[in-house]
Amino acid sequence: MLQDNTEPAPKQYKQRGGTGGAAVPMKDIETTAQLYTPSGITELDRVLGGGIVEGALMLVGGDPGIGKSTLLLQVCAYLSRQGKRVLYISGEESARQIKLRAERLGARDSEMIVLTENAMDAVEEKMRAVQPDFCVIDSIQTMYRPEMGSAPGSVSQVRESAALLMRYAKTEGCAIFLVGHVTKEGALAGPRILEHMVDVVLYFEGDHQHEYRLLRAVKNRFGSVNELGIFEMTGEGMRPVKNASETLLSQRAKGASGSCVFCGLEGSRPMLVDIQALVTQSFYAVPRRTVDGMDSSRVMLLLAVMEKRARLKMYNRDAYINVAGGLSLNEPAADLAFCMAVASSYTDRVIPGDWAVMGEVGLAGEVRAISQLEHRAAECQRLGFTHLLCPRDSAKKIKVPDGVILHGVDTVAQAMAVLDLLPSS
Repeated sequence: MLQDNTEPAPKQYKQRGGTGGAAVPMKDIETTAQLYTPSGITELDRVLGGGIVEGALMLVGGDPGIGKSTLLLQVCAYLSRQGKRVLYISGEESARQIKLRAERLGARDSEMIVLTENAMDAVEEKMRAVQPDFCVIDSIQTMYRPEMGSAPGSVSQVRESAALLMRYAKTEGCAIFLVGHVTKEGALAGPRILEHMVDVVLYFEGDHQHEYRLLRAVKNRFGSVNELGIFEMTGEGMRPVKNASETLLSQRAKGASGSCVFCGLEGSRPMLVDIQALVTQSFYAVPRRTVDGMDSSRVMLLLAVMEKRARLKMYNRDAYINVAGGLSLNEPAADLAFCMAVASSYTDRVIPGDWAVMGEVGLAGEVRAISQLEHRAAECQRLGFTHLLCPRDSAKKIKVPDGVILHGVDTVAQAMAVLDLLPSS
C-alpha cells in the first residue's frame, strides 16, 4: 500500500492575522508628547480634549438631522485646506449629494477625496491606496464585510467593520471618525462593544425645535469626559457658540417670577443657565409634574423637601420645570436654584436680576457645599451678577471676586428668607 507523503494544505483562518507586534518591557517603550491637530472648530476641539489625536478612532452619535454629517464635513474641509489628506467615505449619500452639501458649507473647492462605498474590502483597499491622514465613515451601520452572510447594520457586521477600521487606525496612524445611528431611546445602535473599541464617544444632543446643538463626550481616552460643546445650526453649517453664558441668558424674561440663574460646570467651563418654574393651582386628583432639563426623580425629591422643610403646600399645585436653552442639568449644585425658582413662582415674587444661586440640598433641607465655587463666582462677576447665594461652608473657603457679595446659607428656609420668598402663611 502506497503511503501519501504530500503535506496538508495550510489551515485557512476566517479572520485575518493580528498586528504582529512584539512584547516589549514597559521601561523600553518610547513615549512622546501627545500631539493634537486642530479641527478648525473650537468647540469640537474642547470636547476632544485639545484636538484630533493621530490614530484615534472616534464615534459620533446623535438623532437623524442633528448635524453629525454637517459638522464632520466642515472638519474635513478645514483639514484639507491645511494640506492634510482627507478621505470622506459615505454609505448613505451619493457623491453629488455630498458636493451639494459642501457647496452650502462653502467647501465646494475642497481637496478632500470622496468615496461612496459600503463594502469594507473595497473601503480598506481605497484607504491603503490613498493613505489618508484623516478619514470619516458615514455611517458605520451601512458598512459590511462581503464574506459574512449577515445584513449591513447587524451586530456581527458592525463589530467586524469597526474592528477592521480600528486595526487600520492604530497601524497606519490615521484618525478616523465613525458616524453612528441611534435608537429611539437615544442610545447608539448596534453592539455596546462598539463603544468599548473606540477611543472617543461623542453624543449630539438637542431638539430640532431649538437652534442650539450640544456635543458631549461620554468617553475620551485623551481628555475629560465632562466637556460640553455648544453649536448653533445655521444655513452655512454648525457655528460654535463661544460665549455660552451670554447666549443662554440673552432671552431671559425680565421681572418675571419663577426664574432663577444658576452657574453650573460642564467639564472645565462655568456656564450660567436660567432655571424656570411655574407653580399653579391644580385641578387634577393628582397634581401634574412636568420636567424638561432636569432629572424628574430629583425634582420630585426636592419638591417634597420644599413642602416639608419650607412649608410650601405643593400637594394641590401643578409644577412645570424647564431649563432654558435645551440644556440638561445633572449636577446636585443646581438644587438650590431649582428650589428658589419654585418658591419664587409659588409666592409670585421676583428674584432680583443680579442674583445667582447655587448649592446642593439634602433631605433635611440643609444646603451642602459645592465644588469650584471660586471658578463659578468669577463667571458670575464677568456677566454682571453681583450677589451670589451659596452654601455657607463653601463661601468660607474662597477668595471673593471684586464686586461680588456672597450670601452664605445653611438651609433652604434661610435662602428663601434672604430672597424674601417665604410664604406669608
